Amino acid sequence: MPTIEQARTWYTDSDAVHDFDHVLRVYRMAERLAAAEGADMDIVRVAALLHDAEGATPGHASRADHHHASAEFAAQVLTSEGWDAKRVAAVQHCIRAHRYRGTEKPESLEAKILFDADKLDVLGAIGAARVIGYATLAGTPWYFPPSNQFLETGKEVEGEAHSAYHEHLFKLRKVRERMFTVTAKAIADERLKYLDEFFERLIDEWNGKR
Repeated sequence: MPTIEQARTWYTDSDAVHDFDHVLRVYRMAERLAAAEGADMDIVRVAALLHDAEGATPGHASRADHHHASAEFAAQVLTSEGWDAKRVAAVQHCIRAHRYRGTEKPESLEAKILFDADKLDVLGAIGAARVIGYATLAGTPWYFPPSNQFLETGKEVEGEAHSAYHEHLFKLRKVRERMFTVTAKAIADERLKYLDEFFERLIDEWNGKR
């Protein structure tokens, strides 16, 4: 069974959005969801530790395919530890299916839990910090008034910046509806309320209303 100390060596803290702290938060949330939903705890723990182990850093050439690269890396790690092929495959499925824009959908309870735990990390106070941090790293504004076209279609008009607030409207507000477990949906409800209120406050302060 890979340890947290071992897993730490697989990651480089190259940015504050996709660092090992993110992995640890997903790991802890995945444990919480697995306990509530009755999932295989070992599968969930290992999948959480390995889910971003290869190519997840922004700007990495294989970022769009990091879930497959991480699944292959997981097979190497677990096979070397003597895991049987069926359980290795179960972990790999969790990792391949965790990506929001991926094509492989979570089928097992453990895969659904990893997906939900990973997505919960973009909501609440952590979600606010991450989306602001990502905008800063990308050189985009925290807030830019969204056009009517963006509000209706999700596509910006010419010259319209994709701000952190745009990302909130375009993706973060829709994450909860993609979740699978009852436990995660309840947590998402509370975290999304916080995130909505955060951006309402941010916009008011931006415009000098508070």
